[in-house]
Amino acid sequence: MRLRIFTEPQQGASYATLRRVAKATEDLGFDAFFRSDHFMRFGPGSGEPGPSDAWATLAGLAVETSRIRLGTLVTSATFRYPGPLAIAVAGIDEMSGGRVELGLGAGWYDGEHKAYGIPFPPTKERFDRLEEQLAIITGLWETTAGKTFGYEGAYYQVTDSPGLPKPVQRPRPPVIIGGYGPRRTPELAARYADEFNIPFSSVEQAAAQFGRVREACAAAGRDPSALVYSAAQTVCCGADETTLFRRAAAIGQSVEDLRARALGGSAAEIVDKIGAFAEAGAQTMYLQVLDLADLDHLSDLAAQVLPQV
Repeated sequence: MRLRIFTEPQQGASYATLRRVAKATEDLGFDAFFRSDHFMRFGPGSGEPGPSDAWATLAGLAVETSRIRLGTLVTSATFRYPGPLAIAVAGIDEMSGGRVELGLGAGWYDGEHKAYGIPFPPTKERFDRLEEQLAIITGLWETTAGKTFGYEGAYYQVTDSPGLPKPVQRPRPPVIIGGYGPRRTPELAARYADEFNIPFSSVEQAAAQFGRVREACAAAGRDPSALVYSAAQTVCCGADETTLFRRAAAIGQSVEDLRARALGGSAAEIVDKIGAFAEAGAQTMYLQVLDLADLDHLSDLAAQVLPQV
């Protein structure tokens, strides 16, 4: 089981804060540092110092880290055109020496779109755009050197593109697709994904969705074991109840809810819950760390949870 640290900078985090967390992630032995791609805080509070661009942040971290994987969970297809996104991610892949992964989704939070002047189409159109973006981005990356790539879609058209720059990872950086949709999401994962992720679900929901993805792979003629299956969960660990309650209060959640619906409790409780996700088929866990000032929390997870999984 790989453990990855997953952050939500739109809740309020500077680059310096993210750098400290990413460096701790690397130094403590975790597999990867991921961040969300959002422009508005969820819930009360100012969200200061304000949103940061996910890929600009990861570009900085690409040259300030040396081992950990870096990526988004997930970039919204409504935020960027596919060609420029393919260029940016390939460039950051080169900057990192081949450590980048692209999580890409349809987008869902209309409030951030309104706040920053980004069109927010209906659900079907967003998924149609996501599908076209996946085809274009992977097509550009996989185009053989010296050849050109073209695509004619309802929303995006690409003509005689050289598909440059090429990413360091060949044929391309891993693509992560995730979500709860019972039909289209598994179909897109079967066609384009290297990893399927289900966020903030129960063990039972994760097992069911992994099963749908495997069925979609079989229907598409793809080996279901070719994908990595992962889950994302909020984490809150405390060696004693006092520490646990303090950390839960810092992120505005109750210990009861964290124990019931997330990875909350002692290290032993968290290890047991991760084991349940592993039995459901998860090979990677993204630990959503919400209090980015509490680096001791990361140290506790590294010392007490990481060696046991």
